[in-house]
Amino acid sequence: MAAKIIDGKQVAADMRAELKAETARLKAEGIVPGLAVVLVGEDPASQSYVTAKERACEEIGIYSDDNRLPADTTQETLMALVDKLNKDPKINGILVQLPLPKHLNESAVLLAIDPAKDVDGFHPVNVGKMVVGEEAFLPCTPHGIIQLLVRSKVKIDGAEVAVVGRSNIVGKPIANMLIQKSPTGNATVTVCHTRTRNLADHVRRADIIIAAAGRPNTITADMVKEGAVVIDVGVNRINDATKKSGFRLVGDVDFEAVSKKASLITPVPGGVGPMTITMLLYNTVVSAKRAAGKKA
Repeated sequence: MAAKIIDGKQVAADMRAELKAETARLKAEGIVPGLAVVLVGEDPASQSYVTAKERACEEIGIYSDDNRLPADTTQETLMALVDKLNKDPKINGILVQLPLPKHLNESAVLLAIDPAKDVDGFHPVNVGKMVVGEEAFLPCTPHGIIQLLVRSKVKIDGAEVAVVGRSNIVGKPIANMLIQKSPTGNATVTVCHTRTRNLADHVRRADIIIAAAGRPNTITADMVKEGAVVIDVGVNRINDATKKSGFRLVGDVDFEAVSKKASLITPVPGGVGPMTITMLLYNTVVSAKRAAGKKA
């Protein structure tokens, strides 16, 4: 069988169209969602990512507050900016782009963000609420994965899921979200990692495989049962002399071989990646609605 591709670009485009319409409705009521982005230093990857976020805000109609600081910015200056943004009623979401320069205390900065404006979903308050099943901002990449599954009509309820990877950004939160007693949960989840014995045995049982290990070809065809749904979160650069850049991007899954056994599969690039910024926009709109006392 040949797997059907889950087109993350299309799903993201659909969601952005919905968000654009929602933002227009809110603006008609005098509510303008606002996202503040803080970038310290000149890391090229971070600059590119922040620019993409700003373009996305413009596309949706979200007010974008761009804060670019020099690499030698002090902890005191950065904390003062976060405090200012916390108090600014025009700002519904605060995103501090990581990584920060090494002389800055990353944890202290993230803890300083008002949980009600933590649209990245990384503040311990939001993480704790997510774990116990309370309303919270969900981390963007895991939430994007849920949207891909739901909008592809994948049955999560009762499914066996193998999550390969245990990072705080993807592995742990997606596992937690999938076990919740909710319409997008009720799965039986196995979390695998570098110390897992007989990885293939665990993965082979899964109806849904979420690969977030950060290593090419972690998931091979012999590890996948016929008809499984495969979500590839990995983004790895490998050398490729045929490319002008000298490299190409691949996921954690042996796409060519696995796609012959899976029923649905995400490509890299173009699968999970486009969903991350989209869910950031989603959380910002939700935050604006909550701030205005509207049901999110």
